[in-house]
Amino acid sequence: MTVKTLLGEHIVQTSCGNQEVVGMQYDSRHLSKGEVFFAFPGERVDGHEFVDAVVQSGAAAIVSERIAPEHVAARWVQVKHGRKALAAAALAFYKRPDRQLKLIGVTGTNGKTTTVCLIDSIFRAAGIVTARIGTINHTIKGRQVSAVNTTPESLDLVRYFDELLQQNGTHAVLEVSSHALSLGRVHGMDFDTAVFTNLSRDHLDFHHSMAAYQQAKKSLFEGAGGVSPRFTVINRDDAISGELLSINGPSSLSYGMSPDCAVRPSHIQADFSGLRMRVETPSGQCEIASTLRGEFNVQNILAATGVAIRYGISVDVISRGVEKCELVAGRFETVSAGQPFLVIVDYAHTPNALESLIRAVRSLLRTEKSRGRILTLFGCGGDRDRGKRPTMGEVAGKLSDLVVLTSDNPRNEDPLNIINDVLVGLRKVDVSYELESDRREAIRKVLTSARQGDVVLLAGKGHETYQVLGHEKTFFDDRETAREVLSEMGYRA
Repeated sequence: MTVKTLLGEHIVQTSCGNQEVVGMQYDSRHLSKGEVFFAFPGERVDGHEFVDAVVQSGAAAIVSERIAPEHVAARWVQVKHGRKALAAAALAFYKRPDRQLKLIGVTGTNGKTTTVCLIDSIFRAAGIVTARIGTINHTIKGRQVSAVNTTPESLDLVRYFDELLQQNGTHAVLEVSSHALSLGRVHGMDFDTAVFTNLSRDHLDFHHSMAAYQQAKKSLFEGAGGVSPRFTVINRDDAISGELLSINGPSSLSYGMSPDCAVRPSHIQADFSGLRMRVETPSGQCEIASTLRGEFNVQNILAATGVAIRYGISVDVISRGVEKCELVAGRFETVSAGQPFLVIVDYAHTPNALESLIRAVRSLLRTEKSRGRILTLFGCGGDRDRGKRPTMGEVAGKLSDLVVLTSDNPRNEDPLNIINDVLVGLRKVDVSYELESDRREAIRKVLTSARQGDVVLLAGKGHETYQVLGHEKTFFDDRETAREVLSEMGYRA
């Protein structure tokens, strides 16, 4: 395959269009002789810094949005958009695996990871060979791959799709982040089904406005540079659902709590052991029993049910698939060492997610007629949307009995400055609170403050096993730290 065949209309200028290529890379460390190197800026490293190195390694061509430097002009390919060009090249080189599979993309602010896990579990219960791509990890017919981004770069995605095809797989379910949509990581890929969970404030450090953030999510339903999805499954309870439902018209299926949704629940029972409910669907009633906890998971189960209905999966198989879905790491995950209070680790890191988490716990305490308190520990990420910090403080203060503010990946910001931003909202509420920038010590404080029957929420990091300080990642796991502190307190599992 030649450079010109690979990149086609994405080329702005090149003198090596007829150069034969044997593959492609965007990471210079993996480049082999005869491959094309795609140079574009990353979050921390710019691929252009390695141009001379890849030339020495025998790169067939270098693809970039920039004008060619004189000393490598003979191998330079200038394109309009680097990541979109990479996506197009990957799809062409691997012969469009996206069109040979059923791609199901799930987007929204909260709930993507759990929804993807539920869909995948239902598919596997139906005997379908799948790939699952998401925040925690990726699995291709059971083979696990660690996740760097929620949605990988297009080249990695296409390689996963190709691997799934080689394993006789048919369906790939993936989280599609707003970053991936804006940056072009899924550009030109043909999604069979697009799923929308919800929209609330997040990532405004990147998108700069809610309108831009919303448009990024909406682009998946408009095709994201490819063909518009054949089916869409939309949360009708969300404010922008009408706009999304109108894009695909008759091929859209709605889910939610209202009686006019195509997929809707009834007889919901929620406790600390999980959820039980009946789900009304166009294919009949579905009895659900799940170990997933918290009423916010009702919506995730409805979304997964809607997707399964679209693919003709029976309600009995849907029930079995939901029941088999294991607890998702870092999502309402309990840490138990025999202590007389509950410890929950959750990824909630947006105002909406934090509110849903605390309200769910309060509801469960009421169900069990418990007088237990809610002790909430959280922080806000550095170098990220500052505007949500006061809101999260106010939410936590209104709904908790004690709040412990701490660090959560402060990156290049002073942790105390981040905490001060959160305090602006927290101090609007009359609630007890403590400040401790050292997250390990903060966990110690909140756990030693707990009494019998209380619920301790360690929010924000969930499945993450690191803390980012400056540009360095150091190991840190809320779950492991909680176990260590509980052990020091004399509790053993």
